[in-house]
Amino acid sequence: MKPIGSGALATAVLVLVMGTIPHGSGRNGMESYPAKAESSSAGTSAPGHSLTPPLGESAKPVAVEQPALPGALLVIDAARFPSLQAAFDALPEQGGLVRLPPGRFPIYAPLTLSRSNVRIEGAGPATCIVNLNQEGKPALVVQPADLDKNPKARLWRVQLANFRICGDPEAKDAASTKPASGTGLVTHWVQELTLHNLWIDHCGGHGVHLIHCEENPCIRHCSFTYNMQAGVQLEGCHDIVVSACQFEENQDALRCLDGFNLTMTGNNIDDHRANGIAIENTYGSVLSGNMIEECSGTAIILDRDCYGITLSANVIAHNTGGGVHLRDAWGCAVSANTFVLNAAFGVLVESQSGRLTIAGNAFTDSFVGQGIRRTPEDNAARGILLRGTRDVLITGNSFSGLAEHAVHADAECRRIFVVGNLTVDCHRASQGQGEVLHLGPAENAHQQSNLLVPPEALEQDKPPAPKPKKKP
Repeated sequence: MKPIGSGALATAVLVLVMGTIPHGSGRNGMESYPAKAESSSAGTSAPGHSLTPPLGESAKPVAVEQPALPGALLVIDAARFPSLQAAFDALPEQGGLVRLPPGRFPIYAPLTLSRSNVRIEGAGPATCIVNLNQEGKPALVVQPADLDKNPKARLWRVQLANFRICGDPEAKDAASTKPASGTGLVTHWVQELTLHNLWIDHCGGHGVHLIHCEENPCIRHCSFTYNMQAGVQLEGCHDIVVSACQFEENQDALRCLDGFNLTMTGNNIDDHRANGIAIENTYGSVLSGNMIEECSGTAIILDRDCYGITLSANVIAHNTGGGVHLRDAWGCAVSANTFVLNAAFGVLVESQSGRLTIAGNAFTDSFVGQGIRRTPEDNAARGILLRGTRDVLITGNSFSGLAEHAVHADAECRRIFVVGNLTVDCHRASQGQGEVLHLGPAENAHQQSNLLVPPEALEQDKPPAPKPKKKP
């Protein structure tokens, strides 16, 4: 009889162990999620499913074959574990890869991940974690295991990719609900975090909440929709990239508080119940190439000691509460944006803001030429309002089809320089009657080299009446 080699023995033991693994649990099981939560209670079986009694969070992880290649980390197939949590717990301290299978996986308590050098990947939206918790708890928490006892503990290099987190088992596509769950994903003191191709929707809290992720968090190609609070909430984060994401009907799209160096580019933000982007107490950031449309509040807000921020090349359209609101912002630039149909204001600068440049923007209504407006019944657009601010340069902008002034400064403003702008067809609400650039009694205000097109000049721009056709 030939002796059995160690590799063959390990494989035989692995096959034997894997053959006895229960595939499913009533808590963090691997079975498809039944139509209603009641049908997956402990000890019962939904039609077409063979659910085992629930295994607790302490379910023992199954044996995993070690890689043969020296230096290789584990590749963990979560489908072979009794629960998602058990699969996460099987990760060694060195990290590894966890592959989540397609399926619908209900959870009643937060999943936790506390390893560095980890990638968790699913099968796209076919992998759906459904948060059934009714106490406002999150679906997934990523943080050091000993953070409560060791405030200096950190995780490094965690990547989450290609799966969905849904906070409401009754969620419907393209519709808001009122879930009782909490935030979809919470990360705390995770450095070099990457979120890629995630779908996070219908959560009772934020979609994603990053707390003190101070080294290079990156969020890209994700979808945040129908969450009760912000799609993305950033607190105390540094050197952040948010790119090519979709935000739809959250409370706010993104909030960045007490941070540094946010780069937010190429995102689409639509139909939010409150504001688009709110940035507070944050330095040195850029928002560019974003589409921000139809927020019930304001498209972009800078508040609480913001400075050194550039807002450039964004399309800011049809936001009920206004375009850009500079509540407390210093040394910032608003440039090359297109403000379309923002009825309250295009840009509003308040008394706690100053030393600003507003340049090269277009403020306009829905005019498309030949006297035609695409939205004649909902066509109000406004320009720049200055309220008690100082040291503002306004240059190279075009203002067309506005309901009132292109620029309006109150008496508390100081040192406002308005130069080289074009205004066309403003004061539409008063049939062109009124001062287009109103700097009033503002101290040391100055305007020069602006081209103010008078209403009568617009008559010359109308196309000639069509000539009658000659009879044959």
